[in-house]
Amino acid sequence: MGAYILRRLLLMIPTLFGIMAISFAVVQFAPGGPVEQVIAKLTGQGGDAGDRLSGGGGDVGATNFDPTAGEATSKYRGAQGLDPEFIAKLEKQFGFDKPPLERFGLMLWNYARFDFGESYFRDISVLDLILEKMPVSISLGIWITLLSYLISIPLGIRKAVKDGSTFDIWTSGVVIVGYAIPAFLFAILLMVLFAGGSFFNWFPLRGLTSENFSELSLGGKIVDYLWHVTLPLAALVLSAFATTTLLTKNSFLDEIRKQYVVTARAKGLSERQVLYGHVFRNAMLIVIAGFPGAFISAFFTGSLLIENIFSLDGLGLLGYRSVLERDYPVVFANLYIFSLMGLVVGLISDLTYTWIDPRIDFERRDV
Repeated sequence: MGAYILRRLLLMIPTLFGIMAISFAVVQFAPGGPVEQVIAKLTGQGGDAGDRLSGGGGDVGATNFDPTAGEATSKYRGAQGLDPEFIAKLEKQFGFDKPPLERFGLMLWNYARFDFGESYFRDISVLDLILEKMPVSISLGIWITLLSYLISIPLGIRKAVKDGSTFDIWTSGVVIVGYAIPAFLFAILLMVLFAGGSFFNWFPLRGLTSENFSELSLGGKIVDYLWHVTLPLAALVLSAFATTTLLTKNSFLDEIRKQYVVTARAKGLSERQVLYGHVFRNAMLIVIAGFPGAFISAFFTGSLLIENIFSLDGLGLLGYRSVLERDYPVVFANLYIFSLMGLVVGLISDLTYTWIDPRIDFERRDV
């Protein structure tokens, strides 16, 4: 097993390199980079990023330029009439004064030491910014995973036991419809119905807590928090539990039809003893082993649009705004951290298989 773990860890290096290389190459051809963002703001074409930078007290913001100082034959759209020295200072500020390969190599060296630099448009390090936003996403991820498993496992077992019955048919319809509805679309529907849209105004639209949260008692804080997360969680859980439910059902059905179950029944064991004493451990292997991956999926990808819709200041909203603002240090740091965690969680899932069922030996399989 040690050799298998070592191989998996070593394979993470070229995988991360490939992910970062492809993403870096795509960004080189993407229009509207950080320099263009500042130029657009300074030339009156809009852009909040330029406003933050020019007013943030940084090197660029402290630079005085004369629009009539000389025409800049620049590669940047809208830079005509700006001082070439100012454009050069912008490029140096963002690190674009170096060749792409040098910038990529420097980024990899820094990321290998978990040095993600500072945000282009926020006066804070990227790591501190991610840590600041992480509690919101962790909160959503934990709740989504917990609720989906609490719903999926009992429902999947019940569907397996009642396979082909009316209960199995109509619950399958509900599960499939829930899975087919996009989370963001259901979130908008919930907003219209229950958050001050055309019908009821029962739930808030912004944040995880109220403005007077610090003044509330412990019980009041719990109620206030649950009040705020009800609609986001409802939108996310709708589709989150569908896959696990069907996976649980099919896994139990596969085990129930095996010979050892027939033997256990022939010995006079009750259905409950057969189901939870023999079938449960084998059937739940694939479901439990997928728990780390399910949490990471809910943590990083599931809340992207939901955080934007409900204005939840987490990693999803941070990543979305960073892409719009071309805040590349934040974008690449998120990509690197999420990719690394995804690879590590994949390894943990495999190790979970061997922990639940010692008969599984990945090392022997790879020989």
